[in-house]
Amino acid sequence: MSKKIVVTGIGASSPIGGTARETWDALLAGVSGAKTLEYDWVEKYDLPVQFAAEAKVRPSEVLERQVAKRLDPSSQFALIAAMEAFADAGSPEVESERLGVDWATGIGGLWSLLDAWDTLREKGPRRVMPLTVPMLMPNAPAAAVSMHFEARAYARTVASACASSTEAIVNAYEHLQAGLADVVIAGGSESAIHPITLASFSSMQALSKRNDSPETASRPYSVDRDGFVMGEGGAALVLETEEHALARGARIYAEIAGGGITADSYHITAPEPEGKGASRAVELALAAAGASADDVTHINAHATSTPTGDGAEYAALRVVFGARVDSIPVSATKGATGHLLGGTGALEAVFAVLAVAERLAPPTINTTEQDPAIPFTISSTPMPLGEGPQLAISNSFGFGGHNAVVAVRSV
Repeated sequence: MSKKIVVTGIGASSPIGGTARETWDALLAGVSGAKTLEYDWVEKYDLPVQFAAEAKVRPSEVLERQVAKRLDPSSQFALIAAMEAFADAGSPEVESERLGVDWATGIGGLWSLLDAWDTLREKGPRRVMPLTVPMLMPNAPAAAVSMHFEARAYARTVASACASSTEAIVNAYEHLQAGLADVVIAGGSESAIHPITLASFSSMQALSKRNDSPETASRPYSVDRDGFVMGEGGAALVLETEEHALARGARIYAEIAGGGITADSYHITAPEPEGKGASRAVELALAAAGASADDVTHINAHATSTPTGDGAEYAALRVVFGARVDSIPVSATKGATGHLLGGTGALEAVFAVLAVAERLAPPTINTTEQDPAIPFTISSTPMPLGEGPQLAISNSFGFGGHNAVVAVRSV
């Protein structure tokens, strides 16, 4: 890969902040976005998990009513994050045919689908909204972003569970390398805090059941971790070639140095036990970056706080880094944000970009007693990374055996 691909804009709407900067500041401060859900349906369905990490700022506070009502919440978060990122990039003047969108979602328009089903059962077919299908389709967020910005190079959608938006960023990197666009808006979004998902994830023992302490429920690497916390929101990055960015005098946060995508082909939910697919994704990302394992100075781990997942990721990284993996500053940011499913990779890519730009690894909160079988270097406070060159990787792994890793280099 001969072109240098850089990040010139970031945006986010997350459980701990309504913008990328607010989210970053809250992350560094050790804020948790998890809280008890105050909805009638929590009691109605007697859900075993009664908390989640909802977005701190509701889309209705940002978008015009006429715009919001035509979009599923997953698309609303996409548009909010993309608008912030594009403005942060200086609203680059680029021909429509040279502006692309690489977006992602793990589930798509869940609320639109299930609300329409409730309407059909209770009120009949004539009351189902005509826009139900355009609102529920997984490509709706990408379509909303592309139409808002008149991005006509392409508008592509990835749906690979919790690896989705990291894969979308890797795709954007490759699409820019291939010359398909000059500027790409890349990211992911999700809004799936719904009775059906909470019940389903609870049934598979994937969610934490700490109803008495939501803020501390997501506790990556802790010996008493018992599952992840459902989150929602979206995040976006504006990517372009360094040549294009410099020509327009853009501020550059960091370089997207490479990416790796693999598949376990092992089990629909469980990771491959030896970490073969995950470790190979890391190796591919480093190879694309022209880097070695010794160059990595920071890791934003997938770290969902599940009993098996955290250990599986450690095993995979041990394959790549050997004993050195225990001394690399690691951030497990889902302790603060919860797990945004298809939007989580983009949010964590934003964190990796800011980490190398500001030479500061975010804290990992709620880890009361670290599992001795996972001896990563983590901290409950931000960790300085030093003044030299920085290379971070951000990992995302999803149901179905999807593995995606992006490498981020300081500039």
